[in-house]
Amino acid sequence: MTPADLLHPVVLHHIVNSLQWPALRPLQAGAVTPLLVGDDALLLAPTAAGKTEAALFPLLSRMAQENWSGPGLLYLCPLKALLNNLLPRVEQYTGWLGRRAAVWHGDVTAGQRRRILRDRPDVLLTTPESVESMLVSRNVDHDEFLRSVRVVVVDEVHAFAGDDRGWHLLAVLERLTRVAGRPVQRVGLSATVGNPDQLLSWLQGSGRGERPARVVAPDLPAAAIPPTAGATSAGPPPGEVELDYVGSADNAARIIAALHSGEKRLVFCDSRALVEELGQKLRQAGVTTYLSHASLALDDRRRAEQAFAGGRDCVIVSTSTLELGIDVGDLDRVIQINAPRTVAAFLQRLGRTGRRAGSLRNCLFLALDTPGLVHAAGLLRLWGQGWVEDIVAPPEPRHIVAQQILALCLQRHRVGDRQWAQEWNGLAPFDASAQVILRHLVSEGYLDDDEGMLHIGPEAELRFGRRHFMDMMAVFTAPPQFTVLLGRTEIGRTDPYLLTERVIGPRLLLLGGRSWRVTHIDWRRRRCFVEPAERGGRALWLAGGAPQGLSYRLVQAMREVLLGAVPPVQLTRRASSRLAEARDGAAGLVHPGGTVVAIDGHDELRWWTWAGFRANATLATTIGDLADPTQRPDDTSIRLRDGVDRLGWLAATSDAADRICLPEIDEKALHGLKFSAALPRRLGEATLAARLADVPSAQAVLAEPVRFVHWHQ
Repeated sequence: MTPADLLHPVVLHHIVNSLQWPALRPLQAGAVTPLLVGDDALLLAPTAAGKTEAALFPLLSRMAQENWSGPGLLYLCPLKALLNNLLPRVEQYTGWLGRRAAVWHGDVTAGQRRRILRDRPDVLLTTPESVESMLVSRNVDHDEFLRSVRVVVVDEVHAFAGDDRGWHLLAVLERLTRVAGRPVQRVGLSATVGNPDQLLSWLQGSGRGERPARVVAPDLPAAAIPPTAGATSAGPPPGEVELDYVGSADNAARIIAALHSGEKRLVFCDSRALVEELGQKLRQAGVTTYLSHASLALDDRRRAEQAFAGGRDCVIVSTSTLELGIDVGDLDRVIQINAPRTVAAFLQRLGRTGRRAGSLRNCLFLALDTPGLVHAAGLLRLWGQGWVEDIVAPPEPRHIVAQQILALCLQRHRVGDRQWAQEWNGLAPFDASAQVILRHLVSEGYLDDDEGMLHIGPEAELRFGRRHFMDMMAVFTAPPQFTVLLGRTEIGRTDPYLLTERVIGPRLLLLGGRSWRVTHIDWRRRRCFVEPAERGGRALWLAGGAPQGLSYRLVQAMREVLLGAVPPVQLTRRASSRLAEARDGAAGLVHPGGTVVAIDGHDELRWWTWAGFRANATLATTIGDLADPTQRPDDTSIRLRDGVDRLGWLAATSDAADRICLPEIDEKALHGLKFSAALPRRLGEATLAARLADVPSAQAVLAEPVRFVHWHQ
């Protein structure tokens, strides 16, 4: 008997006759048994390997065989657009069995929600934030509606696990388990990660070590992890990957317009401003171009993605919004401007191509400057070695604990001061260890304590009570933006800095790949009215939240490139020539035998650690007075104060590895941590310091010899 034979006969019939599949793919076959018997599981495969079907076919079979009532299956995604994209497929599969699917997220109208509550679907596609909204809403009888849930599928689980949305997801799943009154099976779907066993253990939450769990990853050895490529004789990894140096966005636009004319191209940029700039240049070059990023109006973004999906000779320029599996049709090419921050992100983007029989996955890197070229070369070197980042939850999520305690009081209305910790089934840090946070919430008025019963207090009402506490459901603080309107039509959102900076002449914006002249600003409502302009304008979004830098491992790979290592991909002559120039220019800043303190021609001292942002932040605090206190550490170096010499360095750092200090936290960073106001200040600072630190990498750097050199570029 094959795994397919274990599926419900109706499901199997439609796989063969409706989908006309000759057989299940390896991942789908491997997932059947563990999901049918109720095991927790992580289904791991490259993009477009059929992970959704691998989860749904056995789970829908169980739903039919065991006659589940709805909603029996929650399908969680990190993006609303991904949910919308998946709904037609899921509706098709549920329809085979006479079952129904529906979607519930922030864009679903109140009327649609009432229909879902009245006529319950069997599969509900939603987000963790929407699940929590159901738990706290006065309009949802959550005990009745969610009691039937038996399994939760978490799509793109790696996108949750690496940040605070992952902690929020785990906490909400524990509260959901309490409502359901039974253990809820957890199934994660993920692209390639470096630590799949740990990721599955994380997803299990309080069931870790108690419930059977299995990683299903039959595709990985052949399709997702390239062979180790320490020497050029090993050959390049599978796929067509090329690295070019173009020097500017203008040149990138010319190459994209000319190189693959007639093909469908997806271009990734790692900033919204660059998406806008490149999109405008491509349109000026006569290329049919669409844009996608989070600050564009939702309707425009959807129309662009639908038009691109149905087109042929066209380009869509996007941030990471199109990285996570949203279907934009059959792509010919992926083009990456500079490089993403992680190998995992590159694998996601590479996986958007090569879906047609006989085609190869491909990606063309276009480096706009020398740092971008070295970054891309370092990332491709790691990829060539088969290395992928571990997905690790950020440490010490005390602010999420505070948010969850407040959300629980909204859900239950009144919670006993000795029973609250039970709601998370013993999952740390949402357990009794959070008592100090609870006491602070009471003392500051976020909670009221009425003879041992906790309920929402006036301070929580004041800070989070707008729109029925909806702001409490999102765990990130979004920087304020102004809505840009052409008449009554929303174009998107822009940073207020562009509306306040001094300009000579008309105030021009670049948004949606087009130029706009500002005609009126409504400061109270944060609205900006515009009319079309012929050309010009700027796009800008100031970064919010914690600083984002490169990892120790990636920056070390960049150092290896500058020392002569070559990534196992095709380099154009331009890229090879510029890389040679970069190596000559960095000759005094990298050394195979250790780190370098370089004194340049202006007597500025820099310690070239090549350690990554977090390790450098840790090192800058650890070496104390040796570091220039006015600097902000970067990925590659730390500026030292004037007058540091070799003897002073040795005396001050001889025991530094034994007294590593966590980075110092400023007031601005603390304000960027959502719900930090609901924490004692010292706990908020401790949370940020732990997240900014990279102690093992800092210790590795301190263990290396240090050379003092005079360097002239």
